[in-house]
Amino acid sequence: MPKLSKTFVDGVEAPAAGYQIHWDSKLPGYGLRVTSGGIKAYVAQGRVLGKALIVTIGRTTLYAEDQARRKAQSILQQMRDNVDPRDVRRQDEAMAKTLRETADAYFARGMLKEATRLEMDRHIKTMFEKWENRAIASITPAECRKRYEEIATKGLRGKKAAPGSAAAGMVTLRTLCNFASSEFRKMDGTPIITTNPVTILKKELKPAAPRTRHIDRRQIGQFWNWLTAAREAPGANADAQSAIDLVKFLALTGCRRNEGAKLEWSCVNLDDSDPTNCWFFLSDTKNGRDIHLPLSTAAVAVLKARKAEASASPYVFPSRSKTGHIMDTRGPLEQFAKIIGFERLSAHDLRRTMITLGVKACRLDVVKLELLTNHVPMGVTARHYLETNDMRDYHGEVQAISDFIESEALVAAAKADGSNVVSLPARA
Repeated sequence: MPKLSKTFVDGVEAPAAGYQIHWDSKLPGYGLRVTSGGIKAYVAQGRVLGKALIVTIGRTTLYAEDQARRKAQSILQQMRDNVDPRDVRRQDEAMAKTLRETADAYFARGMLKEATRLEMDRHIKTMFEKWENRAIASITPAECRKRYEEIATKGLRGKKAAPGSAAAGMVTLRTLCNFASSEFRKMDGTPIITTNPVTILKKELKPAAPRTRHIDRRQIGQFWNWLTAAREAPGANADAQSAIDLVKFLALTGCRRNEGAKLEWSCVNLDDSDPTNCWFFLSDTKNGRDIHLPLSTAAVAVLKARKAEASASPYVFPSRSKTGHIMDTRGPLEQFAKIIGFERLSAHDLRRTMITLGVKACRLDVVKLELLTNHVPMGVTARHYLETNDMRDYHGEVQAISDFIESEALVAAAKADGSNVVSLPARA
């Protein structure tokens, strides 16, 4: 039985078949395994709770002989203490899982919408860029609070406070820490993260009050006329016109921005002979349901204007962007927000506007408006007995909202040019 040394390791010959283990004469249980293919690896052999066990330390190309010997001494001591070194290795690997590795494992489950995955991945690459390759179990509560406050007060670029982005990023981190806690375990079966470090921000991340921001029914006419004028303004490029048309479409239908932006002509039906047979179809929606929705005459007019552009794109609202369709509606919405004194307007505010107009101005049933905006109904009857995937029979409801918007646009135009004022004859 030789003493393993660099000279012996380098000169040992491969067996004719299978493998052969050369045991060290000085350290019992430490050996060199050589395969018929010439692969050499250091091993350690012992017993754990009476069961024989051979553990591969590593190939000779990765470990010098003296390094492998020290590693073997540690492994053999673990075995004498009835500790399975494979469990130790698994624990070490689990404790070393990085934020990026955890995120990749979480995304690989395939349970997220693509937009959600991209948003979470963006948070990791921007807000947590310096933590991306750190062990997720090493992230501390103090670091979470510090990073949250940095983004909340200064933003990613240190110029503008971004409390919303800070909260959204921390929700992503909290989700991944919870996932790591449930998936990655120590040797004794306990999770690698026993207390989520983001819980220190419990007060800061409590659910925000529901937003109610919308365009008031007294301003909707001005909004509609401004959009029309902006679309027809000299110098408005094709992308700007497409974005404005998308804003109009969202205001009339209550559609979610991403779902409206990705709408293709193959999912649109325009019937010149029957206005009530004009509709569009959405798939891959936020709640996973496919749905047919009716189009009002004003919405049809918007789509026909798009048809007139004679674009070769399959998208209704095309763009020169990589996606091929409009992604961002902030331009026209932020411009109009300044006109009416709002700090900002979002595409989601148009959904609230459509629903609010339906209730306040048109006295429509809230349940019908929920269905028309593809919200999952909460009542037992609606959820289990009502047809919720085909809303084409509710054309009258979307037409009522459309008629109100167009009538308010006429009133706003009359106020703007003074034609709503009638001069009375002078009396003696």
